[in-house]
Amino acid sequence: MRWMNAKKSTNVEDRRGSGAVRGTAKIGGGMVLIVFVVSLLLGQNPLEILGLLGGQSGAAGESAPGPPPDDESGEFVSVVLADMEDIWQQLFTGAGGQYVPAKLVLFSSAVESACGFNTAATGPFYCPPDQKVYLDLSFLGELQRLGASGDFALAYVIAHEVGHHVQNLVGTSESVRSGQSRAGSAESNRLSVALELQADCYAGVWAHHSQKRGTISYDADDFQEGLRTASVIGDDYLQRQAGRRVQPESFTHGSSEQRASWLRRGLSTGDVEQCNTFE
Repeated sequence: MRWMNAKKSTNVEDRRGSGAVRGTAKIGGGMVLIVFVVSLLLGQNPLEILGLLGGQSGAAGESAPGPPPDDESGEFVSVVLADMEDIWQQLFTGAGGQYVPAKLVLFSSAVESACGFNTAATGPFYCPPDQKVYLDLSFLGELQRLGASGDFALAYVIAHEVGHHVQNLVGTSESVRSGQSRAGSAESNRLSVALELQADCYAGVWAHHSQKRGTISYDADDFQEGLRTASVIGDDYLQRQAGRRVQPESFTHGSSEQRASWLRRGLSTGDVEQCNTFE
């Protein structure tokens, strides 16, 4: 991908190195020890309990906004996010709607959001209550370990999370949550898979229009990098990598074949109407 000198988004916050749990400095050492003992007994993350004691857990807007990134990786994130903003605005306008951009937060190790406390082990995620995408760039190392690399691998990951933002704006996410609240585990997982696969398709829709638009230039193998990335984060692939038996009934994101297939559909058509994964 050739992206230097392209427009950058103003909706990227850089919280790397800023720390995630605030308000805990007032908690004494004795209380910290108690918290760790209690957390072991309850099987909970002690940092979550410390965050609650500090009055910070799950509260939207309490982390101070970070500055815009000024390193190459951060600038790349800003460029691809700006491209997504322009394209989704165009698509929403064409459908008679208004696109409200998501903010993207870069963090390191752990972060506080309106969805609670999350560590880097969670991977990239979108939080509907604060409409923000959260990304620890160390996730790229995990992708490389799984066999995926390249600029478009990261762009696809961001586009997938922005796809969840689109689902939130149009009401799909709320419909799925409502359906899951009334469903058994099997149906709940099926709905989760459909939601994730649609976000993959939306990522492909963005890439289709991005290539035509030409603000970012793509090489012949960029999209293959994206398809490879979709494959290595399939539930079946990850279960095999963990030495576990593949259990389709436990899937929440879709198989490798499904994820690559829906990304490919978005790439080839550029049509959001082709992304109905719920049928």
